[in-house]
Amino acid sequence: MSSTENQPREEINASRTFAHEPGEGEALWWFGVLATIKVTGEQTGGRYALLEILAPDGYEGVLHVHHFEDEGFYILEGEMTFYVGEQTIKAHPGSFLFGPKDVPHAFTVDSGPAKLLFALSPAGLEAGIREMGEPARSLTVPPQPEEPPDEAEMERLAAIGARYGAEIVGPPPNQ
Repeated sequence: MSSTENQPREEINASRTFAHEPGEGEALWWFGVLATIKVTGEQTGGRYALLEILAPDGYEGVLHVHHFEDEGFYILEGEMTFYVGEQTIKAHPGSFLFGPKDVPHAFTVDSGPAKLLFALSPAGLEAGIREMGEPARSLTVPPQPEEPPDEAEMERLAAIGARYGAEIVGPPPNQ
């Protein structure tokens, strides 16, 4: 009997090796950034997901909260400001920040573009990002829309977010 015969299927999948070269992964345009899913919950037995984010200079993310997962941020390029709970934290390449679940957070790109990694634990929100985003037509930040999303689109996005335990709680913190 092999050592994997009694393991749950997800543990077997989580133990398999996989790799992505630079530029590989599922690339999506999502809320004004390029989000590339590098590791999914399916690959880690649900333990975590990892996304590479490319955000343009001046990007301002909305204040939001995750109710199902913690989020880690590792900055690869650019200068950023993070708002996590009551804290304002300046970040630069090599910085790591932790955003616990149920704590509102957002970030802005002070000098960019910024490239960073989102580590989500447990996994699951990457499926919501797929639903909210659209396949990227290039590995660049998406073109900026001429008009903000209308009320129906915002309701659609909010409903998707709610299914994955995420909600928008306010505008970008510096507005």
